[in-house]
Amino acid sequence: MNTTKKNTPLIVLAFFSIYVIWGSTYLLNKIAVAELPPFMLASIRFIIAGMLIFILCAILGIPLRISKKQFINTIIAGFLFLAFGNGVVVWALKYVDSGLAALEISAQPLIVLLLMLLLQGKKIQPMSVVGVVFGVIGIYLLVSQKQVISQENSLLGMVMIFLCMLSWAYGSLFVGKADLPKNYLVNTGYQMFTGGVLLLVSSLAFNEQWSSPLVWSSKVQFAMVLLVIFGSIVAFTAFNYLLRVVSPEKVATSTYVNPIIALALGWYFLDEHISLQSIIATIVLLTGVYFINTKKKLTLFSRFGKLPRE
Repeated sequence: MNTTKKNTPLIVLAFFSIYVIWGSTYLLNKIAVAELPPFMLASIRFIIAGMLIFILCAILGIPLRISKKQFINTIIAGFLFLAFGNGVVVWALKYVDSGLAALEISAQPLIVLLLMLLLQGKKIQPMSVVGVVFGVIGIYLLVSQKQVISQENSLLGMVMIFLCMLSWAYGSLFVGKADLPKNYLVNTGYQMFTGGVLLLVSSLAFNEQWSSPLVWSSKVQFAMVLLVIFGSIVAFTAFNYLLRVVSPEKVATSTYVNPIIALALGWYFLDEHISLQSIIATIVLLTGVYFINTKKKLTLFSRFGKLPRE
């Protein structure tokens, strides 16, 4: 795409944002959800982020007016990515280690690929088939660990995270073709705000106990500031930008880096245990992601897939 060639530095920065910043959000959410109800936490994060984006747009003179269809599509995207796709992950972090959550989500390219096959009829290349096999094995190694099975609600948390992966994967395909606000800040702002409102409704429906930020501990306040500014505004704007200029499979490659960062931060700051099976699962899953996204052909198929010309 010409857009990609003209904006290579911006694309690199955008990938850095979804690779590194999002890798740290698992730790930040884990810290915050230890004290705050999950849907309240996610609701406050996204509503504030959306409002800040709207204020920034007003300062920069960017019009916020969008069509009815665009508004409806931002609500759908806000639900798929944030209200369900992120809010339920935050809930699951009450029962699942941050590193394990990130590691499971590293299989997202596999889900994107399968949805593209089922919904768009995209042909799966031989290397991608190998990647799917590795991905399935990696997920099995991950969820079959004793530390997952034995912990209360841990397995349920892993299942809910898998459903969130489906939501994010479908959202990635939806956003790639939907009529959305052309300006990436405006697009992100509406998705953040509407997703936050949906989470607010969910929080009230589940009768969560709300509290003032003034009574939160300093570490939770700091985590929330980082989540709003970097995890929401910066990284999510970069995510929406990338979905428009590169393929969904390439955007999903953030899962190469996210679990490694999340595992390291969870181990260092929260003393989360990294088992040998988790390490093996990491290697298997990321190998599968590599095969799914590589453009190379299997040697076996390239060598014997057609008759020689001699």
